[in-house]
Amino acid sequence: MAMNHKKYKPYPSFEFKERTWPNNVTTKAPIWCSVDLRDGNQALPIPMGIEEKLLLYKMLIKIGFKTIEVGFPSASETEFKFLRKIVEEKLIPEDVTIQVLTQAREHLIARTFASLKGVKNAIVHIYNSTSELQRRVVFNKNKEEIKKIATEGTSLVKKFAAEAKLEGLNVILQYSPESFTGTEVDYAIEVSNAVLDVWEPSKENKAIINLPSTVEMSTPNIYADQIEWFCKNVKYREFIEISLHAHNDRGTGIAATELGLLAGADRVEGTLFGNGERTGNTDILTVALNLYSQGIDPELDFYDVEEIKEVFEKVTQLPVHPRHPYVGDLVHTAFSGSHQDAINKGLKYRAEQSVEIWEVPYLPIDPSDVGRKYEAVIRINSQSGKGGIAFVLETEYGFKLPKIMHPEFAKIIQKETDNTGAELKKEDILKIFEDNYINVNGLLELVKYKVNEDTSEEDLESVVTLEGLVKVNGENITISGKGNGPVSAFINAIELCNIGKFTVTSYDEHAREEGDKSQAITYVQIENLDTKARFFGVGISPNITSASIKAIVSAINRSK
Repeated sequence: MAMNHKKYKPYPSFEFKERTWPNNVTTKAPIWCSVDLRDGNQALPIPMGIEEKLLLYKMLIKIGFKTIEVGFPSASETEFKFLRKIVEEKLIPEDVTIQVLTQAREHLIARTFASLKGVKNAIVHIYNSTSELQRRVVFNKNKEEIKKIATEGTSLVKKFAAEAKLEGLNVILQYSPESFTGTEVDYAIEVSNAVLDVWEPSKENKAIINLPSTVEMSTPNIYADQIEWFCKNVKYREFIEISLHAHNDRGTGIAATELGLLAGADRVEGTLFGNGERTGNTDILTVALNLYSQGIDPELDFYDVEEIKEVFEKVTQLPVHPRHPYVGDLVHTAFSGSHQDAINKGLKYRAEQSVEIWEVPYLPIDPSDVGRKYEAVIRINSQSGKGGIAFVLETEYGFKLPKIMHPEFAKIIQKETDNTGAELKKEDILKIFEDNYINVNGLLELVKYKVNEDTSEEDLESVVTLEGLVKVNGENITISGKGNGPVSAFINAIELCNIGKFTVTSYDEHAREEGDKSQAITYVQIENLDTKARFFGVGISPNITSASIKAIVSAINRSK
């Protein structure tokens, strides 16, 4: 093999037999912090400008984020100006705390506090990498030297925070031992405790310790072990929030976050749709809706996912994957016939039984809860089944095809999709249905008719007489027939036309809409008594008799 797995080494095991997190159950939402405007922005080929950042910022507020990291104001003029804009235009709601990031260097911290002038509450987030690899390869510093960077930075933030408090700014410190997953856990807590000793957190002077899997290096259970061990051994635990900031290098950032919350973390940093450097950050939308699907209030409002997706794609110029959980264009849809049938039956069961709890096969949440329409749930291609096709006609257009008609129409649809190789839209399905069953021109054409009903005095059984005018191959023919109803009378009457003998083998009807203006829809299957072949026809009319006769005419024309 060209690939050489021997050049990699396994992540070191973490001995923690006292773990309790596997027995824990999540019962409430964490504290959420969006880092879209910083971490997500830095991950873009073309970073957001002020207007794009403002559009996304307003969307984050609309969703309900109470903590928003607005950027890295000491890193660029754009970042600084954006923060000043939302301050000066009073765009920070009273219940929203903004967060700013800075390296632990004096001139950068000073610039950061300058950007916060006029803000009431802010989280100042400082960081430095503590990983063994970066200590050795990038910084060439020992543990004490790395710890000193963290504590000196904290001292500077504390000094600037005390001065800013006189001007009405309340500051919460956030410290990240960057590359926490690449740091010996006992050293990570040593550095964090040293930072906390400088800050001296209390009930009135809280702090946040953020533990990022800057590079995801292990399975999520090991990350959870590290989080629980940290929570149990960190100082000042009652006065600090433990925050998670998972990346997705192994594709398990969401799982790591969920297990980290079980392990005792209080807070989650992440981005919409997981946007972030390399493989991205924790996808907050997915974590929140995972909670929602378990009956837990996520305390974020994702009802209008279409608008959220539209804004995100506009400002980031990144597409949302069509299979993205909850939001992707295809995630609440089914092409497979068996899936369509199960969804159809699940939705009907809920409607018929008035079930409160959501339980529908293949749909973990109700699509309407995130602003999706049911018309998109079932989509038709060459892999679709008869149940899905019937579902589209019923839910979108009010046609309730009888079961025995499903296979026949499904073959017509599948022939079309096989020929085109494309997905059919609902409008396409309706047109194919109408062309094949309703608007069928051919041998027989109904011009006019009238019906008379006579009732016998002895047994009250009625005899229906139908007289009318039809065209056969364009030639007018007067018809007359009798039966126990209009359908049988019409079948009897057309025997005069010498186009064959037929019998009705299936008859179904229903109203298309409720109310006085409702149309009747009939589905009639006839059998040619000579060939034994059977054909369906469909008729629509405000009058049930007219609908039935139209259906028979359609079926006869389809048989020729």
